[in-house]
Amino acid sequence: MTTTTPHSDWISVSGLEKGFETDSYALDNSADLSGKRIELHDADGNVRRLDIDQEQLRVDDGEVVQVRITSVRERIYLLDWLDESTRPSTSYTVVLDTLTDSYTQVIGTMPTFDVIKTGLYERALGGRPLTDVKVDISHGTVNKPYHDGACPHATTDELVGVRNLYRYSPTEVYEHTYLNENFYTWQCLKGVEQGLCDTDACHYYKITDALYLFIWREKIVPTLGIVMVDEQNHRSDGKIFGVGDSEDAPLANFPMASYCQRLSDTEYPDDL
Repeated sequence: MTTTTPHSDWISVSGLEKGFETDSYALDNSADLSGKRIELHDADGNVRRLDIDQEQLRVDDGEVVQVRITSVRERIYLLDWLDESTRPSTSYTVVLDTLTDSYTQVIGTMPTFDVIKTGLYERALGGRPLTDVKVDISHGTVNKPYHDGACPHATTDELVGVRNLYRYSPTEVYEHTYLNENFYTWQCLKGVEQGLCDTDACHYYKITDALYLFIWREKIVPTLGIVMVDEQNHRSDGKIFGVGDSEDAPLANFPMASYCQRLSDTEYPDDL
């Protein structure tokens, strides 16, 4: 008797967006910061001004861009926008913490299609990262000069060994297994990627008690995911940023949020 394995196809980020947008659990935009000017002070002494008007943002008196502002925990906000004046477009995501007057910023860029076409085998043997999705993560202060220790956001291993379930909509359900400080495994249990799974590079930051910034960079279909995970209120919210269907297509940048729950914790013996 011959057995066959069900076949699942990888889809573009634009295809993923279509799956996620139906009955999405994405949070509404927060109006808490509307009408405010916020100054971001970095460790090098640079200052950027953010002028916020509802769902629009002006950075340093530049062009107005659309911004998404959400909050899974009171007085802590996630701001997300694209700078489409750059080529390729640059993604900006800021965790704005008004409890501690500090922030964490994630700047993301996608590889060109010429770079994407390089196979994983060639990357591995050449000592290159398996993904060319780039992130620059930095910290600073809000509305006051920066000094060492002013931002309490820090890398963490508190999620390592955890398995979480994320329900993004009635049709889209995923599982995450946080393997170690550099990698996690995801699988789609239900939805447009059902049957697909992979292990990808990731970054973890603790913002405050039971609230984490989780960042991942996929290698098969170049993708950057950035979410706030609130294990106290069992909610997550963030976005996915990735290449379009073709070289000339616009980049995808869409919201994603979930009701989440912890499935299990793995504990390793002390004598490893």
